[in-house]
Amino acid sequence: MKLIFASNNKHKIDELKAFAGTESDSFRIEIVSLKEAGIDIDIPEPHDSLEENASEKSWTIHRLTGNACFSEDTGLEIEALNGEPGVKSARYAGEKRSFKDNIEKVLYKLSSETNRNARFRAVISLIIDGNETQFEGVCNGKIIYSPQGTEGFGYDPIFIPDGSKLSFAEMSIDEKNRFNHRTKAAAKLVAFLQNMKANSTN
Repeated sequence: MKLIFASNNKHKIDELKAFAGTESDSFRIEIVSLKEAGIDIDIPEPHDSLEENASEKSWTIHRLTGNACFSEDTGLEIEALNGEPGVKSARYAGEKRSFKDNIEKVLYKLSSETNRNARFRAVISLIIDGNETQFEGVCNGKIIYSPQGTEGFGYDPIFIPDGSKLSFAEMSIDEKNRFNHRTKAAAKLVAFLQNMKANSTN
């Protein structure tokens, strides 16, 4: 099955393509990026929730192409900051979307906090046959006191998932995908499509 991924974020595309490559030969998903689909647009994320932003992006591409597609929106939710940066994660320190500035702002706001609990939450919006279904993936962990590692993107250098001693930025894509919120949501999407396929052949 071929799905257009409504994203221009190379890191997210690489993660989900790596995940899709682990699926069984009996049910394989081919993920097509916007660039690969010949679509050159930057879809806005104007809403106050991950769910609404994900829906906005997937419906935009579905209306444009008529094809099955999905999108994703992710937020880092920090307990001591009442869920910030949340839906504003990419622009936490301003519209220029600087990973470095975003990390510095988080560490500054947590400088006097001992509660470092946080979670990444991802929402995937799938549109197939004109119907939308959403899937959520969560990765719990902690914010560390200074960046560690050079891999990944976004807040990866300051986030250690529960069950690991490494930050996301110290992991390979395959290692990160063992914990990854995005791939947890994608696993639910795959299960949904497998069930749909099974029902269509009965």
